[in-house]
Amino acid sequence: MVEAMAGELLLRRGYLEGQEVQTIYFGGGTPSVLDAPEIELLMTRIRDTHRVSAEAEITLEANPDDLTESALSAFRSLGVNRLSIGLQSFDDTILAWMNRTHTAETGIRSVDLAHRAGFENISIDLIYAIPGLSTHRWEQTVAEALGLETAHISAYTLTIEEKTTLGRWLKTGKVIPVPESIAAEQMERLVSMLTSHGYRHYEISNFARPGFESAHNTNYWSGGVYLGIGPGAHSFNRRSRQQNIANNHLYIRAIREERIPAEEERLNKEEQINEYILTSLRTDTGCDLRFLKDAYGYDIMAVHNAYLDQLRDNALVKIEHLHLRLTEAGRLLADKISSDLFLVET
Repeated sequence: MVEAMAGELLLRRGYLEGQEVQTIYFGGGTPSVLDAPEIELLMTRIRDTHRVSAEAEITLEANPDDLTESALSAFRSLGVNRLSIGLQSFDDTILAWMNRTHTAETGIRSVDLAHRAGFENISIDLIYAIPGLSTHRWEQTVAEALGLETAHISAYTLTIEEKTTLGRWLKTGKVIPVPESIAAEQMERLVSMLTSHGYRHYEISNFARPGFESAHNTNYWSGGVYLGIGPGAHSFNRRSRQQNIANNHLYIRAIREERIPAEEERLNKEEQINEYILTSLRTDTGCDLRFLKDAYGYDIMAVHNAYLDQLRDNALVKIEHLHLRLTEAGRLLADKISSDLFLVET
């Protein structure tokens, strides 16, 4: 698989059209199980096929139980300068319920090891709105996360996929979904606690110490181009989206035949506008109204003037310096507000 991914990098070397690479992200699975020579092969191939900034942010997603002293040392020696560690919870019962293989103690220890290995840019993932997780226990979870003193924290509501054990439990009533009011309450407590400790709430699910915002994800949210390598990977060049085939066997066979195993979806103007609105409104920078008008000819203020006035009257949005931003209350309704502002061709 790693050899096939290195092969895809060769086949796709022109996709970014010579643009300097500012971020590299090993994710979408469990890249921390790779050994040093495998990561080195991919890093070498990336640098052979693309111009990589000397200041590039290089992130590796990791399971806590993969982060040994030797593994962390190897990652640093290969240029990894940011870790995203999937802690999820500090409650062993919840971790077992979510089929996580690590314990709370292992998770805490992994962050400590990463600090001692010299990683300054560490992100941890947490999950809330879990059945049985009280708001009080969630507050304790956030407090425990703050005690780890990481530069970045991501927090997501529990997503239950249909074709999983949890999905089957949900269907049979063995699991009762958390009411939206409880999820919103836990989100509000999260925001209050993290921002009071100096974290910037720069995207709906993401919080960072100043200067430690994820450059990789920020590029995605702001409509930047990116190249995805491997089965199921997505790429975007502003004109179209591409998605690689997810089947491992078919992916490897295609690369060996020097074929790029991707389907392309061309984006029309309406889709480009709506995608920008959806992603930009998730951030605290917001939607650049001048950019929308200059790049696409879409005057959102003229089209949705009455609706925007209504949102402002209800303290759900702010418009400052030609940027449309959601308030904290508005972020709880981000998907609906974004879709209401979409351009719909008639």
